Amino acid sequence: MKTLREKQIHAFEVMKKDFGYKNIMQAPKILKVVVAAGIGSFKDKKKIELAGDRIAKITGQKPVLRVAKKSIAGFKSREGDPMGYQVTLRGNTMWNFLEKLVNIALPRTKDFRGLPTASADGMGGYSIGIREHSIFPETSDEELKDVFGFGVTVVTNVKKKEETKKFLELLGFPIKKA
Repeated sequence: MKTLREKQIHAFEVMKKDFGYKNIMQAPKILKVVVAAGIGSFKDKKKIELAGDRIAKITGQKPVLRVAKKSIAGFKSREGDPMGYQVTLRGNTMWNFLEKLVNIALPRTKDFRGLPTASADGMGGYSIGIREHSIFPETSDEELKDVFGFGVTVVTNVKKKEETKKFLELLGFPIKKA
């Protein structure tokens, strides 16, 4: 079975024919993956630590705690309150996370029928919302008290929505057929 890195080389050959690429520098590439999780009740310190620990186990990299930039009375938040975690993955860590996401986690998702085609934006990004972090094998079932969701954004150098969708399909992302 080919890895996602090996599939990326094959994807260029296919897209070269389909979209008329002439130069190897036009080859589509995944630049980075951003994983971000919001914290619902930011007053609970244990929940904040638990979310950070789970994100670190899932991604293989320590997340950065993001704080509120300004106070918003409607959300009862103050400037400097913890709001969520974010991790930017590149290199081998990125490829390991994507392999795990595509081949292990997404098939374990309840009632999964493919990723939506509308998740691709016009600037080379593809955003995936994951409702439960428990679909990843690193989360042990005994410790499932607080289940949280997070977002995964795959950033590519492709500039059109159709090309992004085609590129990710060639890599093996389970995108729904329109």
